[in-house]
Parts: sequence; C-alpha cells; structure tokens
Amino acid sequence: MVPFSLSPLSLPRVAKKVSWWLVVFFWFLMLAPAQAALLLRVAIIEGVNQVKIGTSTAAVVRDASGRTLGQIPAMSSYYAEPRGGTVALDRWQTGQIWIEPSNGGYAYIGDRWYRGRIHLVPSASSGGGGTLTAVNIVDLEQYLSSVIGAEMSPSWPQEALKAQAVAARSYALYQRDRYGNSIYDVGDTQAWQVYKGLESEANTTQAAVEATKGQVLTYNGQIIEAVFHSSSGGHTENVEDVWSEPRPYLRGVPDYDAGAPVYEWNSSISRAQLTNLMGVGNISAIKPERMSKTGRVISVRAYGSDGERLFSGEQLQRLLNLRSTLFTINPNGNTFAIYGRGFGHGVGMSQWGAYNLARQGYNYQQILGHYYQNSSLAKIKID
Repeated sequence: MVPFSLSPLSLPRVAKKVSWWLVVFFWFLMLAPAQAALLLRVAIIEGVNQVKIGTSTAAVVRDASGRTLGQIPAMSSYYAEPRGGTVALDRWQTGQIWIEPSNGGYAYIGDRWYRGRIHLVPSASSGGGGTLTAVNIVDLEQYLSSVIGAEMSPSWPQEALKAQAVAARSYALYQRDRYGNSIYDVGDTQAWQVYKGLESEANTTQAAVEATKGQVLTYNGQIIEAVFHSSSGGHTENVEDVWSEPRPYLRGVPDYDAGAPVYEWNSSISRAQLTNLMGVGNISAIKPERMSKTGRVISVRAYGSDGERLFSGEQLQRLLNLRSTLFTINPNGNTFAIYGRGFGHGVGMSQWGAYNLARQGYNYQQILGHYYQNSSLAKIKID
C-alpha cells in the first residue's frame, strides 16, 4: 500500500450564524511518491456488433503489442466490427486495436466526441458471432470535467461544482478499485456516473476540476464510496436503511434542498392500471411494511382480490416510475394518489442541497463535510 503523509487543511473563517454541523475539520493526505497523470478506462459502448470510430486529427492505429499498423486521416471515420475473435477496422484486423489521435485531437465513438484514446476489444458471444467493446482511455481530470456537466448544471455556483468534482473523483476511483475489470475501469451510464465526453464539458466544470485537482474523500486512509443524488426531500438517509451495511461516512443528515423543483411532487395512477401492475387481482390497498426513520419506503404490501404481494420500495419505485422511494400512495376513488419528495436514493450528497448551500456562501469543503460525515479530504499528488 502506498504510504500517506498528513498535513492540516486550514478552512476559511465562517460566520457565527453557521450551524455547528457545518464547521467541519478536514485533513489533507498527500500521496507519495508523485504519480503521472492518472488514466481512466471508460466503457462507452459494450457488447455491440458494430461501432463508428473516428478522430479529429490524424491518428496512429496500433495493435495490442504497441506495433503501428497504420494511420487514420484527420476527420475520417470507419466502422469497427468483431471478426473471428479479432477486431476489423478498415484494412486492419487484429486481436485488439488502439487508436491514438495526434496533437491533442479528439476521438469519436458511436455518436460523441471524447478526449484521449480509443481501445477496441472483441469478446465472444453465445451466438458465436462475437461482439465489440469500445473503451475511452482518458485522463481522470478531463473525464471529471465531462461528468460534472452531465451530473450537475454547469451554470450552478462554483462551490457546488467543486463539491461535485471531489465526490465524482472519489466515486470513480472507488468504483475502479472494486468493480473494474481487465477491459475497463468504469462505464459511462448512471449506474456508474454519467459521462458524455466533450458534449457536457464547460469552462465552469473545467475550473471546478482544476481548483480541486487530485482531491478525494477518505475514511481511515481509504477513498470512500462518495455516492450522491439529486434531492433527498429534506433529510438524507443512513446507507443501511437504503442498501446494505452501515458506513460511518454515509449518515443521514438534514438536507438543504427545499425549493428544488424535485423537492416535492405528485402523481396518480388509475385503479385499473395499478391492478394490472401489482399481480394481486383487483387492487384494494398498498400499505407500507417497513420505512426508514425519515419515511422512505423500504417495503410495501399490495392487497387485492387474488391475495397479497410484498414489494421493496425500489421495486415499486421502478414499477410506477417514481422519482424516489420517499412517497405515500392512497386510494382516491378510481385512482390512487401518490405524493412524494426528492429525486434519487437519498444517500450521500444532495446536489440541490449543495446548490442551496453554495448560494448561501458555504464553500465546497463545508458542503462535503456536511454530507459525508466523518470523512477526510485527501489529495492524490498528480503531475
């Protein structure tokens, strides 16, 4: 394990009106020795039989051993396909293909532009034809500029964007270390965190990444799973009330998301529609079985003419396309009225809470300290 050295981080002075919970003390851990730029392997398209590939500048094409196969002209594109356990791209066919744009050029994968390089990897399929995975090899900090713009509006206050930068950096490295594989470290969907290449970058997101370069959240010297969500609806959750085991840094805290467009919401569904979805015959009632301390649904039981059935809160959320599991559902004549609050799982940092706190003048260290209790701010030294 790489050793850490400790040095204190001085927080800016805070006004007396600030609640005690926002006065958080962090430590900076400096990773030694210094590292080169940290590259992340992001799966952009996985398990397809064809993908469009291109570059903005002339690009070198290499095989898995690093041998140069040829060059792609600037602003040219080709379709890559799996072929007999290899990758076929224009006139080249080999086990794996790397495409490296020159002079800081951009890579094109599918329907978007990306920074960095492209790695094309074949894989066998049950039908015997094989599929293809296209991976973007990109500098971690450049990756984050895109993630922040995809996960949070680039027009939001800079301190909120900085908080998102640190959380997203921590989350990416946590995911890489635990769920990465021999082909890629993370994916580009919401299941990981959303990454859209150049499309979601902005000057503001780049500034937030630069201002927090290399900073991550840690607990006991390890990078934490810094999950985040849009809005909790007033109070975030203890992680064990939503998922599995307790984490000392994912504790429920008061949220500051009031006024968010997703803070509270209403919807309804007809009794006939609900009957078709629940699988218990003519639906009569849906009653909570277990709830978190803040009222988030952990499990509910549906009652109908053909019996009853237990659902988890997340199952019912997906089934009814609700924004969160913080909801109530009650019969109202021929419909069921649904009232809910928040958007997302409610664990970790609330993005709308970060927005409101930043607008009130709190800095990103204070925002992170509130939503990730007992964590420390660390810095991975990157050249």
